[in-house]
Amino acid sequence: MKRLFGSVRAQATIGATLVVAVALIAAGTAVLLSLRSNLIQEAAAQADATARQVASKVAARTAYEDLDLPDDEDRPVQVVDSRGRLLAVSEDLERISGTGTEAVRPDPEALREPGGGNDDDDDGERLEAGEISDEVERGEGTATVDGHTADYRFSAVEVENDDDRLTVWAGAPLAAEQGAVSTAQTVMLIGLPLLLVVVAGVTWGVTGRALKPVEGIRREMAAITASEDLGRRVPEPSTHDEVARLARTTNATLTALEASVERQRSFVADASHELRSPIASLRTQLEVGLAHPELLDVAGAVEDTVRLQALAADLLLLARLDAGERPTGGRLDLGALVREEVSQRVGDRLPVTVHGRAGLEVAGSRGQLARVVGNLVDNAQRHATSRVEVRVRTDGPEAVVSVADDGSGVPEPERERIFERFVRLDDARSRDDGGAGLGLAIARDVAARHGGTLRVREAPEGGALFELRLPRLGD
Repeated sequence: MKRLFGSVRAQATIGATLVVAVALIAAGTAVLLSLRSNLIQEAAAQADATARQVASKVAARTAYEDLDLPDDEDRPVQVVDSRGRLLAVSEDLERISGTGTEAVRPDPEALREPGGGNDDDDDGERLEAGEISDEVERGEGTATVDGHTADYRFSAVEVENDDDRLTVWAGAPLAAEQGAVSTAQTVMLIGLPLLLVVVAGVTWGVTGRALKPVEGIRREMAAITASEDLGRRVPEPSTHDEVARLARTTNATLTALEASVERQRSFVADASHELRSPIASLRTQLEVGLAHPELLDVAGAVEDTVRLQALAADLLLLARLDAGERPTGGRLDLGALVREEVSQRVGDRLPVTVHGRAGLEVAGSRGQLARVVGNLVDNAQRHATSRVEVRVRTDGPEAVVSVADDGSGVPEPERERIFERFVRLDDARSRDDGGAGLGLAIARDVAARHGGTLRVREAPEGGALFELRLPRLGD
């Protein structure tokens, strides 16, 4: 049960049903109150009209026995004097409440005696003889007319008659209001559950139809996880809704994951291949030296060891970058870093010329950025003919380090491939001279981790021009 009501489908159905229920109850209550108010006002208007009609006859000094009061159950009427004595009443009225005078037969004494006179201390409206009050007093009560008892809305109108103030009470039945409200309540009580069932059913069906592709995506992802086959993809609905975008995003993620896994596999294979050669060479030299000490090539062994150490360091750095390592450090002077890195180089085949001033600050790791500069200068040294130039400059919000040589350059179709790992454009070049093919790959990865870019284009001298662009910090 908990699993059922914990599903998105069930929660959406319950939520939609509750919202509709609250809305319908609120709307139904408002309708009932409005209907009841309108019908009560209509009954009050009917009672007012009857009361004023009788009051006009009383004001015209019509004898009480000649008032011709309504005798039907829709309009019971009473006429009382200022003492509350009954002067006239509808013929079939048998019992009444809510008017302040429950008598249903005229008082003979009141018909013979003069009225109680006007009360000068009365706070009510002052009227002249024969005048009808503009104010109407209203109330509710019951009346029994010709054996039928019902609820009534009563209206009272005062009229000045000779030396007494009389009050005319007239009623209008509330049966129509009560019947209409009762019928509306019955319809709502029957219709509301039925409507909620329809809403719940429609919501359940629509939600299930909308979530069906999600279940297909879930099943396919579970199958991919179980089979470890990253070449599979989840089904993409033909719609243009959120589920379709989820499927496309999931497939894009699977594609990136597959590429990452393939890159890791290729990296491991290439690293194994690259490590095998120097290790095998070093072992061979040591075994020969062990068997024939006079033939031991110590310099070659040291060179292979240094190369193996550098390769291991490159592989470890790439592994850390692939693991998502972010550069740590604060502000640093890029121009000063470049000059310091170049000044520490000894044994370069060609001199390196540095142009540019200090003071261009960037954020990042000093060690990693120095590694990028060193790799770019190493690459230029291997391919340059007579000189290598390094320039530090600004270009808008970016700090730019460019390394140029006057060698043969990089063919345009190969300008992206050279940044791939273990790539050497000159296959005939020896591994000792050409390196392992990791320097430019490391340089681009470090640049990307610092929010920058590394690209290659043709230098003005015809060689290769590598540009490292990094976000420059403000003053």
